[in-house]
Amino acid sequence: MFDSILLVGCGNMAGAMLEGWLAAGRDPSGFTVVDPVRDGAPGDIPVARQLPQAGEFDAILLGVKPQNLPDVAPQVAPLAGSGTVILSLLAGVELDVLAQHFPTARAHVRVMPNLAVSLGKAPVALAQAGLDEAGRDGVIALMAPLGTPEWIGEDKFDLVTALAGSGPAFVYRFIDALGGAATRLGLPEDQARRLAIAMVEGAASLAAASPHDPGKLADMVASKGGVTRAGLDVLDDDEALSRLITECLRAARDRSAQMVREARK
Repeated sequence: MFDSILLVGCGNMAGAMLEGWLAAGRDPSGFTVVDPVRDGAPGDIPVARQLPQAGEFDAILLGVKPQNLPDVAPQVAPLAGSGTVILSLLAGVELDVLAQHFPTARAHVRVMPNLAVSLGKAPVALAQAGLDEAGRDGVIALMAPLGTPEWIGEDKFDLVTALAGSGPAFVYRFIDALGGAATRLGLPEDQARRLAIAMVEGAASLAAASPHDPGKLADMVASKGGVTRAGLDVLDDDEALSRLITECLRAARDRSAQMVREARK
């Protein structure tokens, strides 16, 4: 499955996915890239300005801006035959809307990764309509080199978008805050930044490899009456960090839901 993939739009996310696939050993000749402004693509894959006039692809990855879908879809639809799976990166565009634009396609899949797909380390949330079990397994196999793909219900897609899609920005902000705090307390700025990044990278790797959940790991680091516990007490006081992150995800989730409503107008 998925020997031929058409990328319609090759911006930051679609380009990062392409990097991840190529790094995992996929044949560059299996990709056709169309983008109106991008000059080159990873793997020296040629970039066309116009869609091919004919042909049928195993998958079409939509990487355009959501508001451009009504203009782009009529041009793409003739290329989406009965064997084609539509893979959509379009935030806020639901499966039934994709089905309306591409009625002859085999199936429709919403894909929510983040830029770590280029390193093979992204969560990849998936929601689908039209795939049987073998088809779902095929999509998982396609996405596996990019990180950790998981099927979720579309009713949870806005929340998973906030967690897995927007989450890196929240982590970056936390890293920046750690480094900034250390700078304000006396470390040179560049040194504080390096140490913060290295610490978070190591902590995340350990959390991924550990049989313990992150909450347990935090308690394992913190001795009673010790240095780490003093810091955790600030974060845990009145559940300050938990409440802040809940509101952060709520705001991002609600904005995603609002975009869905706007896309239907």
